[in-house]
Amino acid sequence: MVLPVLQAPDERLRKRSQEIDQKIIASPDMQQFFDNMIATMHADDGIGIAAPQIGKQLRAFSVGIEALKRFKVYTGSLPVDQELVLINPVWEKTTKKTLWDTEGCLSVPNTYGKVKRFGSIRVSALKRDGEKIEFEAKGYFARVIQHETDHLDGILFIDKAVDIVSSKP
Repeated sequence: MVLPVLQAPDERLRKRSQEIDQKIIASPDMQQFFDNMIATMHADDGIGIAAPQIGKQLRAFSVGIEALKRFKVYTGSLPVDQELVLINPVWEKTTKKTLWDTEGCLSVPNTYGKVKRFGSIRVSALKRDGEKIEFEAKGYFARVIQHETDHLDGILFIDKAVDIVSSKP
């Protein structure tokens, strides 16, 4: 089911999300929520979406299969034949090198800006089956993870962006 995407300045986008108890990750309700999150991401042509963007203060987000296939820049054993759901993610930089690139967001429609992000990060999270996963993400894939994790902390890309431009739909 496609859910409505919250739009800035909705205050719910500014709250830090709660960790998800590993015991409930496999529940039918939580699995349905993950499916709804993915359906909503696809309906809005997103490459990622975080739970707070659809009104749930939970530490989870999805990355679309298109992003995974297009940007095969990670190490580890990530599936690239399905969307990636990361739960309770934590990342740390693995390089001091930062990269500027243009970002947009489903919660800040028709607005873009340049954001500086780390070029390589190490990620630890739970998958949608509750198993722990660790991997290194680089380039664009690392950018998407940092952007979506910001949502879990109540941060929008416009808080970090420069050269912000808005365009009409």
